[in-house]
Amino acid sequence: MNENRQNAAALRIGDVAPNFSARSTKGPVELSIYRGQWVIFFSHPADFTPVCTSEFIGLAKASDAFAQAKCALIGLSVDSLFSHIAWLAEIKKRFDVSIDFPILEDPSMAIGRAYGMIDENSRDSAAMRSVYYIDPKGFIRAITSYPHNVGRNVEEMLRLLRGLQKVDETGLLVPEGWDGTGRLLQPPPESLEHGAATVDWFAYAEHP
Repeated sequence: MNENRQNAAALRIGDVAPNFSARSTKGPVELSIYRGQWVIFFSHPADFTPVCTSEFIGLAKASDAFAQAKCALIGLSVDSLFSHIAWLAEIKKRFDVSIDFPILEDPSMAIGRAYGMIDENSRDSAAMRSVYYIDPKGFIRAITSYPHNVGRNVEEMLRLLRGLQKVDETGLLVPEGWDGTGRLLQPPPESLEHGAATVDWFAYAEHP
């Protein structure tokens, strides 16, 4: 993995997640304090918007599942801390849902630009609906991006997280549609010495 590629215009899988320090709805947050556990760091275009609100409600309702997977959630938008606080209060009032994970403010878009969520010429955060899956060593293991008008799927976020964790745990591969309980795939051999000529390239593992 590339440990030297920091603060590039667009981060890639395998890069080290750039550190940041910012105010949040749970007090000051620095990414480095989460080292040793998984982190899902995600951005949203703006507070008080319907798609973002639906996502945050879904994430809050699934918070126990993320906690069981030993994964912290960290949200981000360009809105101010005061806007975040007012928005979360409205969500609690309207939907009786508490958002207990931190939401960072990024009014200068410095964090968004460091992660490549938006480019240097962007004047607003309309494109900021990105997700970074960061492993316990601080490496970015997966990245997803959605447009401002289509919400993310919380179950898929959990599935991807669990898949990454299972790959690390077993050294096997996660097939299409894996839901956390199905069989995993054997990795293919890397040379003829490892039996490439006779191997079943599509074999499932006997003990996932």
